Amino acid sequence: MDIDMSKYILECCVDSVESALAAQEGGADRLELCSALIIGGISPGIALFEQVKKYCELPIRVLLRPRFGDFLYTEHEFEILKKEVVLFREAGAEGVVIGCLTKDGGLHMERMKELMDAAGSMKVTLHRAFDVCAEPLETYRQAKALGIDTILTSGQKADCLTGMSLLNELCEMQHKTEGPLIMAGAGVSPDVIRYFLEKTRITNYHLSAKKIVESGMCYRKEGVPMGIAAMGEYGIFRTDSEIVAEAKRVLTKAAE
Repeated sequence: MDIDMSKYILECCVDSVESALAAQEGGADRLELCSALIIGGISPGIALFEQVKKYCELPIRVLLRPRFGDFLYTEHEFEILKKEVVLFREAGAEGVVIGCLTKDGGLHMERMKELMDAAGSMKVTLHRAFDVCAEPLETYRQAKALGIDTILTSGQKADCLTGMSLLNELCEMQHKTEGPLIMAGAGVSPDVIRYFLEKTRITNYHLSAKKIVESGMCYRKEGVPMGIAAMGEYGIFRTDSEIVAEAKRVLTKAAE
């Protein structure tokens, strides 16, 4: 029997060409490209995007986030964000992953409309700014009104398993209103996907499938941290193609 995988999406979050290729090898359907995944991801450079696009055949949605932290942006940060939407649209991205909030925790509709206009025909994912908004159901309705394609969410909890109740509620809204697709993220693994497929109707999943790879450096100067002191300087985050492949097998089986 032919397998229709059209309604199942496995998106892999990557911040290097090496991880993008591993995600492709494992069978991911799409990439979310960022930089600095260790801090939740910020906007990648255009050179990284071009290299990934050159060597990887998967559709690429680009995470656009001008800095680490919350999603209340200054005028300068917003202008950077809007310019990045245009840059990556012109560079050939399949979509962008964006989000702006007001100081009261609402979706900043005026700014989101500007970003949607800048995106043009690209697909748009509302990222996990959704997970720290004040009224998730109202924000879902606003996202639908904006024409947003997908919402990446953990159900407003630290991980998607803990947030399953809200994820289920949002998924039902998706089916009733034909609104944005709900993509489960945060803590996603093959086993989590398997469990979600038993308990929910969610068909879109986002994972980094990361492992820590030892640097090839022989000379190592210890005690001189370049960033987060808790993270060693000689361990590199990379996507594990085997984890991606197992997640893909779970979704393929669900589609049979």
